[in-house]
Amino acid sequence: MLKSARKQEKDPEGRMPLAAHLRELRNRLLKSVLAMGVVTAVAMWQYEWIAHFITGPVIDTVGCPKGTTAAAPRDHPCVVVTANGLLAPFTIMLKLSLTTGVVLASPVWLYQLWAFLAPGLHKHEKKYALSFVAAGVPLFLGGAYLAYAVLPTTAGALVGLTPSDWANQFPADEFFDIVTRMVLVFGLAFELPLVLVLLNFGGVLTGHRIMSWWRFMVLGITIFAALATPTGDPLTMGLLAAPIVVLYFGAVGICLFNDRRRKLGNPDAGLSDDEASELDLTPERVGEIESVSSGRMLPEQASGDAGDGDAPRRGGYDDVT
Repeated sequence: MLKSARKQEKDPEGRMPLAAHLRELRNRLLKSVLAMGVVTAVAMWQYEWIAHFITGPVIDTVGCPKGTTAAAPRDHPCVVVTANGLLAPFTIMLKLSLTTGVVLASPVWLYQLWAFLAPGLHKHEKKYALSFVAAGVPLFLGGAYLAYAVLPTTAGALVGLTPSDWANQFPADEFFDIVTRMVLVFGLAFELPLVLVLLNFGGVLTGHRIMSWWRFMVLGITIFAALATPTGDPLTMGLLAAPIVVLYFGAVGICLFNDRRRKLGNPDAGLSDDEASELDLTPERVGEIESVSSGRMLPEQASGDAGDGDAPRRGGYDDVT
């Protein structure tokens, strides 16, 4: 059932009917979900260790010391992580395990994504499959780690706004919702440069076209960072937007280099489908003229007999010749 639909196709250019594309997409999604399910099951088994791993830096930064509460007298505000409700621990375990499954199974679903899109490329461009996965996995994990690294700083800045006479309790389900959202958003946002490079290698976008969008891209990335960060503070927004902008310009450089490489091999590679290639109208020097001997005369031409009073012939040829 998981056999790729493209293995049944013999078209060297990877063309398939729509139904075959849908079957291929279904198989790729099923493989990705299966990989995430396996990792999620393992994460549920190690749920408590993962929960302490995620909450540890935040608790060390803003958590109340042991033996005290959020309402006790203190020099600075602190929080107590709580689980509210009977089903809260179970719900938190599912959310945390699923997030772990998506992050750690990223090599599998990134490869499945590439395998679905790769047949649209030329044969000499399919060799970049491993490079796509090799770059996509570190980018996704790097974005996820950045979210994990800035979370204690963000929590400290927000908890510091708590008035001194208030108690601050942090529901665990709300905390893990923020963690899940930040990890996924940061990880997927770091894939933007890779998507641009993929579109360039597939011939959809040129490097100059992507470069011409830089003002709108920087503005869009900033707005996206403001909307995507659950805390909404400028620090977290800047920490998300700045690396994506740097990666965007890095992707532009790779696309421009690829366009130049492609143009060296094919001068017409940058032309659109409805644009004609340039014709070389430079005149070429004519070589030495080769002399051609005359053909042998027919017998009647040699005898000079017109036969019907036509014009006289000269040496076997008439005046017209």
